[in-house]
Amino acid sequence: MLDPKLAASIRLVVSDIDGTLVRNDKSLSERTIAAVRRARDAGIAFTLISARPPSGLGGLVDQLSLAGPVGAFNGGTLFEPGGRIVEAHRLEPGDARRAVAMLDEAGIPVWFFADGLWIARDETSPHTDLERRAARLEPTLTQDFERWFERADKVVGVSDDHAAVARMEREIGAALGPSANVVRSQPYFLDVTTAVANKGAGVEALARAFGVPLEATAAIGDMPNDVPMFAHAGLSVAMGQAPEEVRAKARHVADTNEADGVAQFLEQLIAARS
Repeated sequence: MLDPKLAASIRLVVSDIDGTLVRNDKSLSERTIAAVRRARDAGIAFTLISARPPSGLGGLVDQLSLAGPVGAFNGGTLFEPGGRIVEAHRLEPGDARRAVAMLDEAGIPVWFFADGLWIARDETSPHTDLERRAARLEPTLTQDFERWFERADKVVGVSDDHAAVARMEREIGAALGPSANVVRSQPYFLDVTTAVANKGAGVEALARAFGVPLEATAAIGDMPNDVPMFAHAGLSVAMGQAPEEVRAKARHVADTNEADGVAQFLEQLIAARS
């Protein structure tokens, strides 16, 4: 049960996208669009933070008529509606090289994000079609990432061998240490970004940008990369289908993304205010 007093105090909601805001087919429901609008009318600001590149957030920003900055690359890049970059933090070139080498050694396909591009070696990796829809990009094909190592926003390992992805999360995290953020954004995606590109720092930056204290901020997500923001927000919310270890870290558990859990949560906040 959501504490009515706490719910009534929330002035900003920071939402993950995949597995949270959108359904599994990446669609945004009319109920969610309406709930975001009603929340804004009730004095509750709404924004996004995601492992997606900026190109994958712009359409949602337009659909939801969002105002104020949003966070891409797990919060490593903040940008305003219209595309102006507020701040961007990139991987150390050596960390990017090592992450690619370790993923290659493990036989896990690699995607690379830099200069506004989604860069891949081929188009046969699993989830390529979903990434097209999510990132709103076509892959740039190359066998050599060398020219982009100096400007890497994110390295991704993508595989349906979920145990291998989890193992590489541990191994690459240990190899890169405190200079990088190595975390799964989906069971099949391993994201490697610079250390400050984590959703804990991202939710802090977004709350500052909106002029809302963290105790009046709610953060909602479904995967391990969302857990860092749970520790900072006044109200942490996990999606109903989130792994148990993620739900255990949240103060409140919403319904699933397929059941429009974010919309239901916003409706509860609105009701608490009235």
